[in-house]
Amino acid sequence: MSGKNKSALIVGGTGITGRSVIESLERKSDWNITALSRRAPDFDTQAEFVSVDLLDDKDSEKKLSQLSGITHFFYCGLSGGIEAENVEGNLKLLTNSLGNISKYSKSLKRVILTQGGKYYGVHIGPHKTPSVETDPRHLPPNFYYDQEDYVKDLQNTNSWDHVLVRPEVMIGFSQNGGALTALSTFAVYASICAELDVPFHYPGTQKSFEAFNKWTDSRILGDFEVWAAEEEKCSNEAFNVTVGSVFSWSTLWDKIADYFGAQRGGIMRFSLNDFLSDKGYIWDNIVAKHNLQKLQMEQLASWPFADWIVCRDYHTMLDDTKRIQYGFTEVRTHEEAIFGMFKKLQHANILPK
Repeated sequence: MSGKNKSALIVGGTGITGRSVIESLERKSDWNITALSRRAPDFDTQAEFVSVDLLDDKDSEKKLSQLSGITHFFYCGLSGGIEAENVEGNLKLLTNSLGNISKYSKSLKRVILTQGGKYYGVHIGPHKTPSVETDPRHLPPNFYYDQEDYVKDLQNTNSWDHVLVRPEVMIGFSQNGGALTALSTFAVYASICAELDVPFHYPGTQKSFEAFNKWTDSRILGDFEVWAAEEEKCSNEAFNVTVGSVFSWSTLWDKIADYFGAQRGGIMRFSLNDFLSDKGYIWDNIVAKHNLQKLQMEQLASWPFADWIVCRDYHTMLDDTKRIQYGFTEVRTHEEAIFGMFKKLQHANILPK
């Protein structure tokens, strides 16, 4: 352990959110950083990674009982997919991580629990929007509710406090991002359309094409979580975190086609999963043609998640007013965030230029 007196533990260190938190902490340079993951990191990092199966009680306690100096706990984990009804696995990830850290690390000061838009029912259908942090819960199941209740109950017998963080669809990337890799999915779709010389059609409905959304830039989210970890007035508060601006696909879709050299298309309702999931061999050809990193299409694209995104024919906007009023004022346009991410992946030789 170095002389630094702040020690962060990130649960889910190879995912989109966990990676963004690690990168933000590393930019600060005054943190000890430890991350939990079943896999080794696929990016350069100074963080110490601990391989642990948080669904295994014995393995969790054995590994986490050694982490006695943690001061800040960042929960960015996910188990069993993004569905809200996946309560058992997602709750176990939290109880086996936070439960052990709270028991063995008496220096723990703050718990940062990452939640999401499903807290407000965005996965169910039309809902109250803009959504604010004081909105009531919908009928369960929803694993965010079980996790939040666990944190608050455990806090009652400990001296640490918590912060609840609620992003929406992520603008970011991880090879372990799985179902959350929405933007890289659309990038792969556009690249395949360009390779086959077919139009880049919008596969949703007219209503979803025009609906308003507010997504979350992963760098803003990582920076917010690190800021909130030390900001005293954030104690025991909940915050929505998006880029702060609003977009609809009607303003961006053709720009994505142009960016990847695909023909502009129209609105044509079809399932991306049905028509793209068998196109891995075309992606392999693109990788070879452009000398890209040899990543499988499945590491970059989640067609079922993208199908759900383009079927959301209702507005989904989380109100950022509270976090701005509390002092975290960073905002970005969706165009800056989305195409900035594409450029980052091109620079990393993951997407074709």
